[in-house]
Amino acid sequence: MKFVLDADQRDFAASLDSLLSSSDTVAVARSWADGDSGPGLKLWSRLAEQGVLSLATDATPVELAIAFEALGRYAVPGPWVESAAYLPIALGREVEGVATVALPPHVPYALDADVADRVYVGSTLTTEVGELVGSVDRTRRLFRVTGNGDPDRAAFDLAVLATSAQLLGAGERVLADSVTYVKQRKQFGREIGSYQAIKHALADVRIALDFARPLVFGAALGEIDVSAAKVACADAAYLASRTGLQVHGAIGYTREFDLSLWITKIRALVGAWGTPAFHRARLLQQLGAS
Repeated sequence: MKFVLDADQRDFAASLDSLLSSSDTVAVARSWADGDSGPGLKLWSRLAEQGVLSLATDATPVELAIAFEALGRYAVPGPWVESAAYLPIALGREVEGVATVALPPHVPYALDADVADRVYVGSTLTTEVGELVGSVDRTRRLFRVTGNGDPDRAAFDLAVLATSAQLLGAGERVLADSVTYVKQRKQFGREIGSYQAIKHALADVRIALDFARPLVFGAALGEIDVSAAKVACADAAYLASRTGLQVHGAIGYTREFDLSLWITKIRALVGAWGTPAFHRARLLQQLGAS
């Protein structure tokens, strides 16, 4: 399958890339992880002005996928899936400000409930926000919440699509940074990117991401089940993170190195909005019913 964006979609993607590339999103993410939400909320407002919060209600899932791939590529923090994908569909209206949601069992905690203007469990507002729960991704601040709410299937699927696109964008960023690094790092007098083993490893990542991308847009167009997109993007992004860590060596483990922002985010997003096991079982159930 080959999907080609139209001129308006390409312009939208370019405008988001221009905004995010000039916003020092690494510094924004690090501040968010340290509990300083100020820079992140300023970026939130700028992205809202670009229409990101209205995509679920006023655009198509294709535009939403474009936006979330950009958010993943730049490691933008905040409850974007919740505010821009799930809640607008579940509530039937665009969300104003910052909102978040928990949806047990697949979304057991409310992301960034400490900075959200409104916290939901399903479609029900709650004021009972509990303790902070640790995440491998320090920019994902998870909170226990109290309340009951039934999931909305269409909203859940759109959130899964958004998460898949985020994984795709994060995987692309890790691959790009890894390719840049292996062209600069030398060992035994040669760039390490000249070694066949490293070329093959990075090529495998390129292939995995290229196979995942059509599933994202196929799911956005309703031609493919969104669970297939989530599984493929999770596998491809996770392969990108493991390969990126391998080619960077020991430096890739350090929190101070920017690559860690994407590696930890990928690991967290792999299980967000449904684990790989859940989505594989969902696909198997559908295949058995067909």
